Amino acid sequence: MQISWFIPTTGDGRYLSSSQGSRLTDLPYLRQIAQAVDQLGYYAVLLPTGNSCEDSWVVASALMPATEKLRFLVAIRPGIMSPVVAARMASTFDRLSNGRLLINIVTGGDPREAAADGIFLPHDERYAVTAEFLQIWREVMAGGTSNFKGKHLHVEGAKVYYPALQHPYPTLYFGGSSSAGIDLAAEQVDVYLTWGEPPALVAEKISRVRTEATKHGRKLRFGIRLHVIVRETAEAAWRAANELIRYVDRDVVAKAQQGLARFDSEGQRRMAELVKSSPETLEVSPNLWTGIGLVRSGAGTALVGDAETVAQRMLEYADLGIDSFILSGYPHLEEAYRVKELLFPLLPVKHEDATAASRERRSEEFVGNEFRPVTTSRNN
Repeated sequence: MQISWFIPTTGDGRYLSSSQGSRLTDLPYLRQIAQAVDQLGYYAVLLPTGNSCEDSWVVASALMPATEKLRFLVAIRPGIMSPVVAARMASTFDRLSNGRLLINIVTGGDPREAAADGIFLPHDERYAVTAEFLQIWREVMAGGTSNFKGKHLHVEGAKVYYPALQHPYPTLYFGGSSSAGIDLAAEQVDVYLTWGEPPALVAEKISRVRTEATKHGRKLRFGIRLHVIVRETAEAAWRAANELIRYVDRDVVAKAQQGLARFDSEGQRRMAELVKSSPETLEVSPNLWTGIGLVRSGAGTALVGDAETVAQRMLEYADLGIDSFILSGYPHLEEAYRVKELLFPLLPVKHEDATAASRERRSEEFVGNEFRPVTTSRNN
């Protein structure tokens, strides 16, 4: 089991949707979280992407030199980024971090945000762009030269001159609950991510992805994105959950849900349905609480309970085939310690050190912007 954490560039604090107890998520604070997570032995950190958070590549680049073993799960945005430029960015970060890069492929689910970035394609066409993007990206990252002409993307003689340390490329993570998203995942990515849905729904989704992947002769790994509210007793955990939404009133919820309703993401639609399904207790399956989804997009559920119970719920997901858990909690600094202290001892956590690929690292200057210099002997 791999357990990762979250870098809250969208804001952090003791309460949702309130300035009470909020924290300035500047570089020193984000560095505190990254260094704590690194020292505590988490596998990686996820950096969010979108117009409401800091740029994930810039933040990752700022935090990377302050950490030693921690991996960074950073977003690539097909349709917004060039696949070859994205490949150069990924290769450079992987080399400079000594092989600590993971890639999160984000197609996007908010049409208004997409329009602000100059993207006006409908849902399935965005996935078509992503499919073409990944064909080019994967080919050049693996050391090939891409001459690709598709419906949306066209490159000629594209290549990456300084390869990533991880071969053929850093692990590709991706989440998409629609048929177009599942088809893409089955064909091109390494780890399929799901939001924190009840186990029965997660099992159904995993089964669909596995079936599609088999058609391409592939096997995927699976991951889940969840919040966690864990305490020494169940009573303390549920008190903490209710305290987190202390300042969330009906007007705040109505405004948030109105904004989320414009998303054309199938995953976000499924999250919204969970929030609506149990309005009184917000508990949609044992210990799975949707309070966070009242006011925020994306991951809207949390596992709530004492350590033994939360660990058991995580093991139930693991039994479905999930081995990558990307967790978070408010505030993210303190909760990173709490999760490590209470949950890690109860789980089969295994985090190998990031190691460079066995290929030789080259540092020579290219000749004519294209050719490697001829190797010569000092004795000649």
